[in-house]
Amino acid sequence: MSKIAPDLLALQRLYHWEQTAPTRVALTQPMGHGSVQDFSWAQVADQVRRMAAHLQSHGWEPGSKVAILSKNCAWWMMSDLAIWMAGYVSVPLYPTLAPETIRQILTHSESRACFVGKLDGWEGMKPGVPAGLPCISYPLSPPDAIRSYPGWDTLCQKTAPLQGNPVRAGEDLATLIYTSGTTGMPKGVMHSFDNFAWALDSGLQRIPMTGADRMLSYLPLAHVVERMLVEHGWLRTGMHVFFAESLDTFAADLQRARPTIFFSVPRLWVKFQQGIHHKMPPAKLNRLLGIPILGGIVRRKVQKALGLDQCKFAAGGAAPMPLALLEWYSKLGLQINEGYGMTENLALSHITESGKNQQGTVGPAYKGVEHRIDPETGEVQMRSQALMLGYYKEPEKSRESFTDDGWLKTGDKGSIDRHGLLRITGRVKDLFKTGKGKYVAPAPIEDKLVMHEAVEACVVTGANLGQPLGIVMLNPDAAARVADLGERSELEASLTGHLKSLNATLDPHEQLQCVVVVTTAWTVDNDLITPTFKVKRNRIEDLYARHYERWEASGKKVIWDGE
Repeated sequence: MSKIAPDLLALQRLYHWEQTAPTRVALTQPMGHGSVQDFSWAQVADQVRRMAAHLQSHGWEPGSKVAILSKNCAWWMMSDLAIWMAGYVSVPLYPTLAPETIRQILTHSESRACFVGKLDGWEGMKPGVPAGLPCISYPLSPPDAIRSYPGWDTLCQKTAPLQGNPVRAGEDLATLIYTSGTTGMPKGVMHSFDNFAWALDSGLQRIPMTGADRMLSYLPLAHVVERMLVEHGWLRTGMHVFFAESLDTFAADLQRARPTIFFSVPRLWVKFQQGIHHKMPPAKLNRLLGIPILGGIVRRKVQKALGLDQCKFAAGGAAPMPLALLEWYSKLGLQINEGYGMTENLALSHITESGKNQQGTVGPAYKGVEHRIDPETGEVQMRSQALMLGYYKEPEKSRESFTDDGWLKTGDKGSIDRHGLLRITGRVKDLFKTGKGKYVAPAPIEDKLVMHEAVEACVVTGANLGQPLGIVMLNPDAAARVADLGERSELEASLTGHLKSLNATLDPHEQLQCVVVVTTAWTVDNDLITPTFKVKRNRIEDLYARHYERWEASGKKVIWDGE
């Protein structure tokens, strides 16, 4: 029995827009060199029907898995719909995965075919695709991604559209969303069509999304937030979705879309801030913002430069948003709503409420979501009608993820205040004990450490050391400047001052012994961060732990990796 009205399920929404708004532009796809291709709802539905008919022609059993390996584009979303219309289950892969991970997911999911789309590193990924697996390319795919198999346009031209309006039951498995692997190999999270529809119902009561809105899709659609907010938000509301072409064109892509709803991860919000500071020093910007009338003009100018002057709802999530960063954007007139969730609950858990000062928390639970704190461990636990069906082929891990009475164990530590606002204080397993026997929660300290203008990402660590230490990766501009010894000296002085200020806000057992500046960039390629820019703490420990005691004994406040 479906938990929600059938006409709100994903495929039914496609049929609704096909019938009621066939000529309305649904998707805008950059095609290179500044040109774009618009897809109306009628065109989207026609291509989806043709590709669904092609997939069905293989005769695979209902519920077979079909993968999507691509950067965000119009064909990504049409592929997902075609897979569902054909009676199958979609398996999205991040477009930055190592070949070993690609092979593991494609093999584990038993995918029968793979859509291979826009990719920056296809040469490195190609060995991960099993030989003989049918690969369907998009118009913007790498030239050799076709593997002697016809591409999207060719298949659509020679295949008649699937007739009628095939539907999927609400309880049917819709997709396997493989986790980003911060703690090991990815797990395939199973979600139904009902899960998505219920989550949209609840989410729209907090996020003011309508058919008049515009969104820019640029974070991986393989990630649960982009999938929910962009793809399923688009299907539910009929809004206009634009796609980003590349990192180099991102500013122009934002200006083209002028999104009214915009979501980004903390690391990118920091990059936007650093870009503004690069053009206007912080002291000057603060001074101008404090001047009546002129401050308003400056705010609008900065928002327009970011491409966010039309933004009515901004959000951050996927990792903690530093409080100082939220306050900085508030001064600019951009109130960022901080959301909290995970793949296992379709990212539908908590979000701050617009117009209310709930900074420092992730707000109250969405309607229909229950939350509680485990009295023994301090772990945040929750339940709703959007909880996963379990991990694919992992019954034991599925059971371990829930309490005996059916609440999802999030793995996060937190507290709930008298207003029902949730504050995340770290990960249950990230806590470490110093050599003095004191426990340290690294996340709140990292939120402060990363606010130095030269720092791109950081980790606070130090199990069994006398005091914790901070490991920082510089942003590209700062890394380039320190090639000059004079600039390096200035940065050391600045980081020393930042460390002193930071330590003044911490309890004695939390204060950092030193800051270590690493010279190796943390990237997806070297497996030190996830595709959503979360630092893989266990990999950092593997790489640097052997140096901890030497760094601690050096007596320096700023240490360069390799010294």
